[in-house]
Amino acid sequence: INRLLDRRLNHTTPDGHTIQTTIAGTGSPLLCLHGHPGTGACFDPVLAPLRDRYQTIAPDLRGYGQSVTREPFAMAAHLEDLLSLLDRLQLDTCTIIGWSLGGILAIELALRCPDRVNGLALIATAARPYSNHPAVSPLELGLTAIAGLTSAVFPSAPFLPAIGRRSLFRYLISQHSPTAYRNIGLYGVAAYLQTSRFANAALNTAIRQRYDREADLSAITCPSLVIAAADDRHICATASQRTADRLPQSDWICYDNAAHLFPWELPDQLRDDLTRWLT
Repeated sequence: INRLLDRRLNHTTPDGHTIQTTIAGTGSPLLCLHGHPGTGACFDPVLAPLRDRYQTIAPDLRGYGQSVTREPFAMAAHLEDLLSLLDRLQLDTCTIIGWSLGGILAIELALRCPDRVNGLALIATAARPYSNHPAVSPLELGLTAIAGLTSAVFPSAPFLPAIGRRSLFRYLISQHSPTAYRNIGLYGVAAYLQTSRFANAALNTAIRQRYDREADLSAITCPSLVIAAADDRHICATASQRTADRLPQSDWICYDNAAHLFPWELPDQLRDDLTRWLT
């Protein structure tokens, strides 16, 4: 029912790109920024129940999902796209919820336009991200494809956790549950397939430049919430905690027995913690 009530907005950026955005619910605006790979729909398991109290604005970032691009771009283009989207929606202020890459963009927006950001919820992200992800083997890649496709058609398959624990999903989730695999099947597989080579290139370039904004976090004075997972191998929880420690008005939460995709492992717990903080 929520999906039937969604409004799709095709926003044209100043440089002529189309950013598809899903707007749902009523109330205070929440700008929801997905990670890599991802789409705006990736927040649905957590935020769909909140749309009777908040308006969720979930764009597919440039080069992701339905926001198709056919030319290279730099990460800074995402910021220009988002600011023009806020102008189009005539939003003077909003709360930003950013997951992974989306959290880094949220930090950048809060630093660039502090008067437009009244709250910052950072999920599995950091101002100086680092990982302890091991090297990937061809076998793991093959099993990841099998587990992903299986989750899209049969997320409760009894053999799926056994395959998942030998694939890359063992670094992405800790709870190999039907809930986690259902969300991977519903959102993760499509997001992976719809992520463009230009989005991959932009992210890889940013990683090589070793992003670090820790020294600037004291300038972000709005209330902030940082949530991490103890088993996150992609952006370590210690990196997220350093971000929380340096934000002037920050609450910190770390989930045990969860990893980088914890919004899909623990959607109800994350929704409850976000609701308390937003309230």
